[in-house]
Amino acid sequence: MQLTPSGSPVASPVASTVIDGAAIVTMDGSRREIADGYVVVEGDRITAVGAGRAPAFPGARVIDGRGCVITPGLVNTHQHLYQWVTRGLAADATLFEWLTTLYPVWAGIDETSVHVAAKAALSRLALTGCTTAADHHYVFPREGGDPLFASIPAAGEVGLRFHPARGSMDLSRKDGGLPPDSVVRDRDEILAATDEAITRWHDPSPGSMLRISVAPCSPFSVSEGLMRDAAELARRRGVRLHTHLAETVDEAEWCEEQVGCTPLEYAEQLGWAGPDVWFAHGIHFDDAEVKRLGTAATGVAHCPSSNARPGAGIARAADLREAGSPVGLGVDGAASNEAGSLLEEARHAVLFARARSGPRALGVRDALEMATLDGARILGREDEIGSLEVGKLADPAVWRLDTLAHAGIDDPVAALVLGTPPPLELLLVNGRPVVEQGRMATPDEDLLAAQVGRVQRDPVRKAG
Repeated sequence: MQLTPSGSPVASPVASTVIDGAAIVTMDGSRREIADGYVVVEGDRITAVGAGRAPAFPGARVIDGRGCVITPGLVNTHQHLYQWVTRGLAADATLFEWLTTLYPVWAGIDETSVHVAAKAALSRLALTGCTTAADHHYVFPREGGDPLFASIPAAGEVGLRFHPARGSMDLSRKDGGLPPDSVVRDRDEILAATDEAITRWHDPSPGSMLRISVAPCSPFSVSEGLMRDAAELARRRGVRLHTHLAETVDEAEWCEEQVGCTPLEYAEQLGWAGPDVWFAHGIHFDDAEVKRLGTAATGVAHCPSSNARPGAGIARAADLREAGSPVGLGVDGAASNEAGSLLEEARHAVLFARARSGPRALGVRDALEMATLDGARILGREDEIGSLEVGKLADPAVWRLDTLAHAGIDDPVAALVLGTPPPLELLLVNGRPVVEQGRMATPDEDLLAAQVGRVQRDPVRKAG
């Protein structure tokens, strides 16, 4: 008998989808794994998870899960969707060189290019198992319309759960920052626009598909006043806080020169600590800072591929997790991680951690936990997503492991994390198919690829 979370028996509903005969990695409180079992979805909720053959559910769509493993849908905790149309540039640059090369290109984005980029990047995320995506958009050209607005319907068209973070920059080159004047705004304008975005788009209700966060870009592109006021605004409106932090040695040197302390000390002085805060990257923290982050339960979005591309370093993911900090995974912007594959980040997290700290630094199940439940915790959604449990939102990923690349690997988690990304048999979000048999349900992938090719030329041409 299957039980509800309260312990009462589940009635026999007419299930909308039954996935039968698969291995299951639940990521529930006991981290239960089932060698051969089923998951039942009714509407937007999981109504049963069990071992053996699934009971009969008249009218249900039954998916043959033999040869597959079912996991919770993956959670992407850091991305810049707009960058999908600026990939492949400054391929051999340091981070600061990369930024100075690309800021003039990004100054040419607009609502059209962002909509196409967001749809393409989110589709790629879906094809690599992602069901919930956080985006950090901080470039708002004067002539570009509202790029944040453009990304929201894109997420709806793809079908992913979306957590856009309304970013901002108010320090341009003339103020000692990196971005050109054309993409920065003044503090009052930024705060008003951010407040309006929360009012217009943020949905705090259970099962929400859209939640807004407040996200000044980084210490070297944002003033102290904006950092402080953004934290106050987020807490007054009951939303989460996000920014880049401790990504490079250059950043640490800049902070020491400009404000006389480390990036984390600077952020903490301005109110950026606690379970409602998560930092992107978090590479350059010392032992004391790792401990403080864990004590405060401040989150970190670990982006191993993107950090490796400019040689920025390897975050101390295992140390942060041991200290108590939730550590999720992020693909980061496609201009610094052209692959855009969330499952690959789990693999790279394991390999890079072991290259840094030895063979036991991070296990394959640790990496899957980072990609699912820890990511959900960072976004404040651990009660709804991140595990396969009765009553949680129906966001399962069904991966084929009987192909040539994975057949013969007895441990499905090892096959999933250490092998090449397997094809998705099925990806559901709120019980609705987003990927089926390795193809997007919507949009049309070939048409979208052609749109990306056309749109990509515009910002590059505008930059000269």
